Amino acid sequence: MTDRTILIVGTYDTKDDELAYMADCIRRLGGGVVEMDVSVLGDPSTPCEISKHAVAEAAGSSIQAAIDSGDENTAMQIMAQGAASKAAELHAAGRIDGVVILGGTMGTDLALDVCQALPLGVPKYIVSTVSYSPLIPADRLSPDLQMILWAGGLYGLNSICKSSLSQAAGAVLGAARAVEKPSADRPVVGMTSLGSSCLSYMGKLKPALEERGFEVAIFHATGMGGMAYERIAGQGGFACVMDFALPELGNLMAGSVIHAGADRMLNAGKADIPQLVAPGCLDLIDFAGWQDIPERFADRPFHAHNRLIKSSALNNEERRETAREMGRRLAQSAAPVHVLLPTQGIEEWDRPGEPAHDPEGLGHFLDEMRSAIRPPARLTEIDAHINDQAFADAALQVFDAWIADGTVRITVQ
Repeated sequence: MTDRTILIVGTYDTKDDELAYMADCIRRLGGGVVEMDVSVLGDPSTPCEISKHAVAEAAGSSIQAAIDSGDENTAMQIMAQGAASKAAELHAAGRIDGVVILGGTMGTDLALDVCQALPLGVPKYIVSTVSYSPLIPADRLSPDLQMILWAGGLYGLNSICKSSLSQAAGAVLGAARAVEKPSADRPVVGMTSLGSSCLSYMGKLKPALEERGFEVAIFHATGMGGMAYERIAGQGGFACVMDFALPELGNLMAGSVIHAGADRMLNAGKADIPQLVAPGCLDLIDFAGWQDIPERFADRPFHAHNRLIKSSALNNEERRETAREMGRRLAQSAAPVHVLLPTQGIEEWDRPGEPAHDPEGLGHFLDEMRSAIRPPARLTEIDAHINDQAFADAALQVFDAWIADGTVRITVQ
């Protein structure tokens, strides 16, 4: 008997020894294993429970079609689609508790799709020759993905690569045993924010929402946090969202890597989740500390927040364009949208006397917001700063009205 079962995925025609080694590690620790072969040309030394033919068929294709394509990228994308489908199927059936995937660039490309097919709370480990490489775009990463470099193991087993493989095997099994998966005993409000030195409304709103019987999940809007928020929203994981920190949208438009993907601000609306929205920090622009600043921003002063991130401000036309883009995205929502517009400021550093205080720029932004937000979305102006109690009170007033009319459900579906 085993307490947890791990899905092992890889190309068994070329990495049979390494994959078998990880399986043995998991079994020695008392775990169970399901093996999935995503090879195209060759075969494993012993059959896998999920064969390459079953994987290709899950993608609506076949191994022969993958071979006949004559292109390794096309063939591997067939296998990636099938592997993601089979992994989701195995999890839905209660047959696996975690996944570990081994690969070079081809296998890692496939692995990212497999991990995105599994929900938050399912341990996901990738052993890769390109772990944490800039080759991997941030929007391909699952919110709870773990990676470890497959060091020194490109061709065959050795003591160096066994260190990585055994760590991954033990880590995924340990995580599957230890994980406390998201519960469904209370409805969840998804909220976006930044550090409390910049945005502080969550300190006022979280206890008030919890008193109303809701759980509150607050996401750090610095790229990965926004991606996790969007992923859960797209899966219908929130009863309501309070999307009050939007720098990821401006960063996306500016060409910064600190964004949350092209679907930022779209998934809650598609999933019919009511949205309370405010433009917190939409006046700022962030770039990675190592990223070269695009030429059009070169004349602006940038503040180095730390060695990872540096920030500056959008100009008046850029602020107007972000307001218009915000309006375009919210207009696509299938659920109610209520935008709160704090007219005294949208982040702590734009208060009088602070370095980002810019009444003219804020005025341009507010003017554009008034025309960009169109019915059925509602716009309410609040004569307060986003960090003032008056803003939190206004948000709770809308939220309570939505509870009263059934827009926000107080029971878990």
